[in-house]
Amino acid sequence: GVNLLAMLERRLDNVVYRLGLADSRAQARQIVRHGHLEVNGRKTDIPSFQVAIGDVITVRTSARNKTYFKERAQFMQSSSSVPNWLRMSVVDMKGEVLGTPAREDIEIPLNEQLIVEYYSR
Repeated sequence: GVNLLAMLERRLDNVVYRLGLADSRAQARQIVRHGHLEVNGRKTDIPSFQVAIGDVITVRTSARNKTYFKERAQFMQSSSSVPNWLRMSVVDMKGEVLGTPAREDIEIPLNEQLIVEYYSR
């Protein structure tokens, strides 16, 4: 149960949302699909990409000049709270995965044991 939640939390679109680069997961998914990001220096446009410890997520140089990312950087400097398993550098528009998300870091209110029981039938 907790492993499933951790895998969902480590999806690239969710990490983009958690880093504060998007207002919603849907918006984060669109940012990823449009190819505005790099993971470890390689363009990645797959929202379900699983990030690992040590991965660096960067806004591509060509995308940094877009109005959205300029405004987002200003917004993030004034108010940004990133989970403790991630680190964000607003100046470089770069985020890093420091660890795996613990159950306390996952804000989804659900009982994961019910999911395990359902699928173990």
